[in-house]
Amino acid sequence: MDAITMIKERRSVRKFKNEKVDRETMKEIVSISRWAPSWGNFQVARYTLVDDKKTIKKLANDGVNGFVYNINTLKEAQGVAILSFVKGKSGKLDGGDYITSKANVWEVFDAGIACQTFCLAAHAKGVGTCIMGAISDESISEIVGLPEEKTVSALVVYGYEEEHPAPTPRKDVDDIMRFVEV
Repeated sequence: MDAITMIKERRSVRKFKNEKVDRETMKEIVSISRWAPSWGNFQVARYTLVDDKKTIKKLANDGVNGFVYNINTLKEAQGVAILSFVKGKSGKLDGGDYITSKANVWEVFDAGIACQTFCLAAHAKGVGTCIMGAISDESISEIVGLPEEKTVSALVVYGYEEEHPAPTPRKDVDDIMRFVEV
């Protein structure tokens, strides 16, 4: 599948078959994801994968701030990737002060690049994904025993698609782009 087709056809999937994605496939997806660019090539993204139904249920009950839409999606998921990042690296050079006005916010930018790369890699391998942002970082960290130097950035549910959602309307390119005239 070429890159343009992959970008246009990847969807947020919320209905999954009752079939686990094998761990070797998930390892391949993370292996591809590690090629995502990052500030200073610090490669701060980390992936904690959960395919145990009891832990997924605990994430649904305690990790999404009671957001019913996410709870229902988690009930359908065969796996969850907790995307996190190592704190205090992105936005700095040589361990010094932040050299961007974005300061530590750049960590989230790097995590976003890694997250999209993960979802595209999964799509290429026939695995559907949905990124969740309405989450409780602290609860999730506690549930999966995330080390203190890492911060949760998103939950990504994954599994084999039960159905492929139709594309949602996109804004016209002229509505989202402009050229600077000097």
